[in-house]
Amino acid sequence: MKSLALLLGTFLLAGCAATPQGITPVNNFELDRYLGTWYEIARLDHRFERGLSQVSATYSRRSDGGLDVLNRGFASQTGKWKEAKGRAYFVGDPTVARLKVTFFWPFYGGYNVIELDRENYDYALISGPNKNYLWILARSRQLDKATLQSLVNTANRLGFDTSQLIYVDQQE
Repeated sequence: MKSLALLLGTFLLAGCAATPQGITPVNNFELDRYLGTWYEIARLDHRFERGLSQVSATYSRRSDGGLDVLNRGFASQTGKWKEAKGRAYFVGDPTVARLKVTFFWPFYGGYNVIELDRENYDYALISGPNKNYLWILARSRQLDKATLQSLVNTANRLGFDTSQLIYVDQQE
């Protein structure tokens, strides 16, 4: 658990609470609809998640106006779950899905919702502070192929190297 938090901290040391050039976070964002558990469908590879399956992120409100973040994944090599607890805060207007997140205070990294299922909040495309960080999230452990391909196409069009995406094993 501590090693995952330290690795996430390393990610935050390398980044800042920025939005990648040419990327616009979602407007008219409704935080209450975003809260809860999301499953990681695909990601660009990073040390802090390497080898993890069944990855999820759970978001809940904090009393100080921010969010608690709980990232969880299963490390098959050790047979153990890894967790990292963090906090996130909006950068500016809370109706714009641009946040800063920390797992290792005082270092923050960008968390930008750049595509979102506006009707049901069932899937989201997330970027970090630059185009080396990308996640495809969904409310369920699987995402239909057409939606997944559309999100991959969007990410590719925005300049992310989608040929490097890792598709996460979500089987329990």
